[in-house]
Amino acid sequence: MLRLDALTLKQLRALQVVVAERSLTGAARVLNQTTPAIHSQIKNLETAVGYPVLQKDGEEGGFVPTLQGAEMLAAADRIEAVLSQAARRMAALQAGRSGHVALGVVSTAKYFAPGLVRRLMDACPEIEVDLRVGNRETVIDWLARGAVDLAVMGRPPREPQVAARPVGPHPHGIVLPPGHVLAGADGFDPARLMQETFISREAGSGTRILMERFLDRLAEGLPLRMIQMDSNETIKQAVIAGLGIAFLSLHTVGEELATGRLVLLRGPGLPAMRHWYLVTPQLHPATPAAARIAAAIDAMNGAFLPAAPAVSG
Repeated sequence: MLRLDALTLKQLRALQVVVAERSLTGAARVLNQTTPAIHSQIKNLETAVGYPVLQKDGEEGGFVPTLQGAEMLAAADRIEAVLSQAARRMAALQAGRSGHVALGVVSTAKYFAPGLVRRLMDACPEIEVDLRVGNRETVIDWLARGAVDLAVMGRPPREPQVAARPVGPHPHGIVLPPGHVLAGADGFDPARLMQETFISREAGSGTRILMERFLDRLAEGLPLRMIQMDSNETIKQAVIAGLGIAFLSLHTVGEELATGRLVLLRGPGLPAMRHWYLVTPQLHPATPAAARIAAAIDAMNGAFLPAAPAVSG
């Protein structure tokens, strides 16, 4: 019975070369070993498989495989092929030609993230990209724990330590329901604007932070009336229904603006231009595959982002 625990690749290699050279001495020369060492490996192989693996050729006197030896040669060839394939795959992993990359995006990016992944599949077909969508705090937690290799978000966090580079513009604006008193005007009175009810994302979200900063600069000291909702889709529907107005990424409202279900407020400082950033955690070294995906995103120069809608009433 075959004893796998006693079988070694060195024994199989010795068998292959003895058969190729038809002699122990020839195999020893090729493998840079002594003839007794080759003989010992063959004997150990025969002990492991339980059968002779070599026999003398009656006509020429060289070594040829027995039937059992031929089976072991075929197995050795298959093992060699599998190991060669593994070596090629490991080299591909090291070169970033294959592998797995977890890409985190904030929820506002979900409007273009599937298209980005589609482009990455075309650019790097052997790399599997796992798309994960969460709010800002969730994505920051993923970065801190090394749960994602890369992230696309608006404002990079201070903690954990990350490297961030801009990958495209990220315009924000104030959306109104059609027929709103502020719609169509070429400007607005900040005090009048602050009388409106703002439909807002949860505290800590990137959009909420930008909204509060914009309104603080615009009308410092004026109170803000706000209704909080947990998704951009809900906020858009609330504005359409006339519950209030909202400060949103313009990448989330393209369809509604195009169909006239929402309109943009026009005036100084609008749209408020920010950037999308590609973020990589510094505590967890990037894999070659992640580095290649990052380079592919950089090379797109923001082509995966939706066109910014025109500011019109």
